[in-house]
Amino acid sequence: MARRAVRNERWLVAGAAGLVLAGGIAYVATRGPVTAEHLAAHRLASNPVPPAVLTVTPADGAARVAPDTQVQIVASGGTLTQVTVASGDSAVTGQYGPGSTSWSTRWGLKPATSYTVTAVARNSQGAAATEVTHFTTRSAARVLQVSNITPGSGETVGVGMPIIIDFNYDVARPDRAAVEHALEVSSDAPVTGAWFWASDSEVVFRTQRYWPAREHVMLTAHLTGVPGGPGLWGESDLSHSFTIGDSHVVKVNLKTDQARFYINGSLARKIPVSGGTGGYDSFGNDFYTTSGVHLTMGSFDSVWMTSPNIKPDQPGYYHELVYDDVQISDSGEYMHQSPGALWCLGRENCSHGCVRMSADDAAWWRHTAYRGDPVTITGTPRALAWDNGWGYWQQSWAAWLEGSSAGPVTTTTLAQTSPAAAARAWPTSPASPSTSPTPTTAG
Repeated sequence: MARRAVRNERWLVAGAAGLVLAGGIAYVATRGPVTAEHLAAHRLASNPVPPAVLTVTPADGAARVAPDTQVQIVASGGTLTQVTVASGDSAVTGQYGPGSTSWSTRWGLKPATSYTVTAVARNSQGAAATEVTHFTTRSAARVLQVSNITPGSGETVGVGMPIIIDFNYDVARPDRAAVEHALEVSSDAPVTGAWFWASDSEVVFRTQRYWPAREHVMLTAHLTGVPGGPGLWGESDLSHSFTIGDSHVVKVNLKTDQARFYINGSLARKIPVSGGTGGYDSFGNDFYTTSGVHLTMGSFDSVWMTSPNIKPDQPGYYHELVYDDVQISDSGEYMHQSPGALWCLGRENCSHGCVRMSADDAAWWRHTAYRGDPVTITGTPRALAWDNGWGYWQQSWAAWLEGSSAGPVTTTTLAQTSPAAAARAWPTSPASPSTSPTPTTAG
């Protein structure tokens, strides 16, 4: 009986120990509810996720980096949460790729400048990895800059107005597409247009069709880091804005000697006019008014008009002051007040090539016209050349695209455009000077 009691006692002790152990296990397991999150956390604690790996281009310590190099950051095994590419207090704009696993600069870098790249990425557990690198860009032997922009900043212009940019250096052909891409045009409503190289140092933006009336337009020239030729780099940006006014469209018929002026699509005035007499003289002068789509280029109180190629002591010479002038070409053609021969208006072409009107009509048009208003003249055998003044609408759209290196573009909407990248605005130039220009050679 004693032995049985001992065996039972041992069993009881062992059983009690088992209960204590089981109770301990139950206590640990029941401190909180058993959930999938607890089990996942337990597994993660035993299998930690490695930190994200950051790859930065250009490499740390790189020197003489080309200013048009795109800075790129890629995060492997994580997502980017912060990227800064800066020189001092000046940061470069950029954009994240899909899923925020990559980042790249959108525009160029300033020549001869040291940059610091700071990138932070987090893995799936939220652990952060940070990379800080440095690089330096090469210097520029020459600096590409804008020397002039038409229209003037803040100017109100016509629906046919081009954007004309003159550079301080010729731009090499292989780099023209890069320059065009850097010239961002924004407007209230997107429109199609293209840049056209009128010369090696002048590029012109024209829309495929006339601008919509009352449109706001901004040019942002992202020239920093843009190549222009051997050793030629842009080093600063600029912004430039203007407004499209009411639609002024003029149609002049020199067979009937009548001009119709349309404002926002409605006929505002029908005006009798007189154009060039036509024919040639012994001095090589052509007295036909040019036919085609002209653009108004400026308005003036008065202009001195002088006979071309004819000296004061020769027959046919004239030098007279003509009032209320609106310029429509570079070959001396204006729309202006008739200095005499009022009987010609609406009946016969009597001028040396200009379009004459009565004093009241000429004054009304001078005070109404914006620069960039289309004036289409028909009825003469002499065509306006595309490079005579702003004869850009004489080019078909297909021909215009042949003069572009980057092809057609759609303007970005102003609501999406940030002017922060623009360093300065171009100074305002007069839209309609009231003083006389250089004496012209027509009339």
